[in-house]
Amino acid sequence: MSQIKAIIADDEKELRTYLKAQLADVWNDLIICGEAKNGPEALNLVDTYQPDIAFLDIRMPGFSGMEVAEKVADRCRIVFVTAHDQYAIKAFENEAVDYILKPVTRDRLKITVTRLKEQIEVSSVPPSDLPAIIERLMAELKANQKTDYLQWIRVSSRDGIRLIPTDEISYFKASDKYTLVVTGDGESLIKKPIKELYRELNPDVFWQIHRGTLVNVNFIDKVSRSLSGRLVLKLKSPPETLTVSRTYKHLFKQM
Repeated sequence: MSQIKAIIADDEKELRTYLKAQLADVWNDLIICGEAKNGPEALNLVDTYQPDIAFLDIRMPGFSGMEVAEKVADRCRIVFVTAHDQYAIKAFENEAVDYILKPVTRDRLKITVTRLKEQIEVSSVPPSDLPAIIERLMAELKANQKTDYLQWIRVSSRDGIRLIPTDEISYFKASDKYTLVVTGDGESLIKKPIKELYRELNPDVFWQIHRGTLVNVNFIDKVSRSLSGRLVLKLKSPPETLTVSRTYKHLFKQM
């Protein structure tokens, strides 16, 4: 068997490092040719290195792992790395894609590696129906998507604890060791980091536009370009502007 190449995509550096180390242990001649911390970076790695396998975290900034898989399924085999999700497990069973639950265990990874080796030995190219399988998985996961997103944010006030409905929040922004919660009425600080909020808020409502910023799309009034070519969002309330990082500019292509 010729040398096999793979990429790892996960927004947690520690998890990427851990998975890479575990793969080196159970498949020592596998070449990890690149690591990505978000969807767009993962796509660039596939374009650049043409890997045989992509290990993709399902929930990533920019594009989700499912969205990346949909775009590259005709070019490489897919292994999803996922948190314990009964719908994901049910969807992936008996399919041409594999999944690994977090936290990744050596025994489970060995099973995945054995499957991959057997598949690649039969054919060096992914199955022709893999794109259709990914599309079906996306539809199934979306239909069963959790709806228990955060509805309220608890913030401290002089009088005690105040509950702010998430639909009244314009944006969240990382600020030192805290996160700034901005509404039309003012600002508050919470200790929950952006990374946790990103996983707990409704992704159809709160978009990540920067490593440290989540914006409520319902509060976007206008999208324009600055003199430097960067995308700028004008908010309805409060009347402020936010700059979109280049990593996330694809979110606004249809706007």
